[in-house]
Amino acid sequence: MKTLQVDLGTRSYPIYIDQNLLGVSSLITPHVKGRQVLIVTNDTVAPLYLEKTLAAFVDFETESVILPDGEQYKTLAVLNQIFDSLLQKHFNRHTTLVALGGGVIGDMTGFAAACYQRGISFIQIPTTLLAQVDSSVGGKTGVNHVLGKNMIGAFHQPQSVVIDINTLYTLEDKQLSAGLAEVIKYGLINDLEFFEWLENNTTALLARDVEALSFAISRCCQDKATIVAEDERENGRRALLNLGHTFGHAIETGLGYGICLHGEAVAIGMCLAAQFSAQLGWITDSDVNRITKLIKNMGLPVTMPKGLSAEHMLTLMQVDKKVLAGKIRLVLLKNLGNAIITDDYDPQHLKQLLIQAASL
Repeated sequence: MKTLQVDLGTRSYPIYIDQNLLGVSSLITPHVKGRQVLIVTNDTVAPLYLEKTLAAFVDFETESVILPDGEQYKTLAVLNQIFDSLLQKHFNRHTTLVALGGGVIGDMTGFAAACYQRGISFIQIPTTLLAQVDSSVGGKTGVNHVLGKNMIGAFHQPQSVVIDINTLYTLEDKQLSAGLAEVIKYGLINDLEFFEWLENNTTALLARDVEALSFAISRCCQDKATIVAEDERENGRRALLNLGHTFGHAIETGLGYGICLHGEAVAIGMCLAAQFSAQLGWITDSDVNRITKLIKNMGLPVTMPKGLSAEHMLTLMQVDKKVLAGKIRLVLLKNLGNAIITDDYDPQHLKQLLIQAASL
């Protein structure tokens, strides 16, 4: 088992990575606060892994709540089902929530934990690759609004993150590829050696080779843990983790949540960010082709979906947490493996990029 640490002083926590970790009480329960546990999952994951997870909490007062599966359910209305369960079953402020599922479940469970009785503990047990390499680590929690993705939320760190690689063997191919978009992101923003490793190990990752998956997950979690320790609340360097996300979130919101998977939208966003970086003279057309090829080889889309105009995209991109003084700040590439956050560009050039992308 690999154990990493997110170093946040008294709020530091471990990330455990291995096979067969679900249901291992000795690993999970030391991070439980109090005697009451509520497991939050969805109707896809519950039939597969809820019973095995419950086995870890036999000595606790444990209940579960099963939410509908999908990005379109990441709303305040569905979040309220968690609060309903907590209140109806008289859970107190020493309760621990357990997020068993992908990024949607993790974000909503964390947000519920941040809010219930002004803050209770929670544990992340991510079951998708995207959640394992990104959203389960770092304490970003929240829900979507019809006008903007993840615009309602809180920073609330988990007590631990338990990553069982075996859960990836029941994941749909499309969901695996969506997670690989976030994996590629780490290589592009600050880890060229890892980007090159991904180019050489695409087949192994898509085949779900356990050694390749373990290495990729560990590398991403270590990269993210380092950044979060430096900038927990995204006042600086942590925003680099949003490479492709300003474009991607606009795509998700514009099409309607759930139409385009988050990882798919981020993949398209990274292609757009690479193209814009090349237009600014920072990377070469050869670099853009290399990025696009890797993304495509991972089974991900590389062009804008139909039905989104440049004007609509720009309107949606204004509803972004990185917007400052009315300027859309983007994460762009100075080189492969070297990203920056900038608004130092001509807005008309951004519009032209989107017009061209929408016409393909």
